[in-house]
Amino acid sequence: LKHAARLAPAPCRWNSGLPMNIGVLFVPQQEAWVVERMGKFHRILEPGLNFLIPLLDRIRYVQSLKEIVINVPEQSAVTLDNVTLQIDGVLYLRVMDPYKASYGVEDPEYAVTQLAQTTMRSELGKLSLDRVFRERESLNASIVDAINQASDCWGIRCLRYEIKDIHVPPRVKESMQMQVEAERRKRATVLESEGTRESAINVAEGQKQAQILASEAEKAEQINKAAGEANAMLVKARAKAEAIQLLAAALAQQHGNAAASLSVAEQYVNAFSKIAKDSNTVLLPANTGDVTNMVAQALGIYTTLTKPQAVKTQDEIPPAHEDSHSSATEVPKAEQGSSS
Repeated sequence: LKHAARLAPAPCRWNSGLPMNIGVLFVPQQEAWVVERMGKFHRILEPGLNFLIPLLDRIRYVQSLKEIVINVPEQSAVTLDNVTLQIDGVLYLRVMDPYKASYGVEDPEYAVTQLAQTTMRSELGKLSLDRVFRERESLNASIVDAINQASDCWGIRCLRYEIKDIHVPPRVKESMQMQVEAERRKRATVLESEGTRESAINVAEGQKQAQILASEAEKAEQINKAAGEANAMLVKARAKAEAIQLLAAALAQQHGNAAASLSVAEQYVNAFSKIAKDSNTVLLPANTGDVTNMVAQALGIYTTLTKPQAVKTQDEIPPAHEDSHSSATEVPKAEQGSSS
């Protein structure tokens, strides 16, 4: 019954409700009345007032010039990858030439509907299942072009063709759903991996910047530290040079050698007294009980070190002052005896 309903002709509006010829006729807008005189085509009445001869003229066809919408029945079609689909559509057409639409084909609506069905089956056979869903617009355009090429001699022009529903077999539908789920899982995995990669890149960039900043800070710290140490060494050197200059000036004064001798003796005794406190190893001279001999030995070392300077000083002093120099030298010796 369903197959018979698909093949049944569509309802025809051209031969139903034909007006009677009473001589004076009023044709509605967007309609074309085809008039035959004695069984032969005579003319097409325009909208408005028209006059005909009764009994001789007869209104044979009434064509509507409006856009007509035709439902294309559901039909089965096989795709390129051997998948059977149930598909239906909607056809939009218009009568462009009432004469050809009346005498070119017996039933224009039925002819266009069958042409749309056959064209749809042939176009679907050129596409795979995936392309059918992706290229519905191109499929509709192809069907319209094929219908217009065939219906040109019928005075009918197809304006649009739209596919309403595409029914897929249940197993194929399940496979498509599984494919869609797999594709979504794939996209989710790819997005997650890209996020992980970008996160790792960001972390690596952060660590790189942190190491660069840390190295720059360490470099600046070392430079500042080296500069500070250099400045400290310069300050110490200058202070030591000034101290040496002051010491040399003090030694050059009167009784300077005697004062230096006394200072060396005191330092010798203090250092000897701290040997046992600072270290477990004690170095003792042979005569530890003779402090006078130790001081005299220290003074002798100092005299040996300062002897070249004293000789130079004596060479520079004029002969007139030899007595004063000798007396000045005797005084420290007497002081050394008293200190001993």
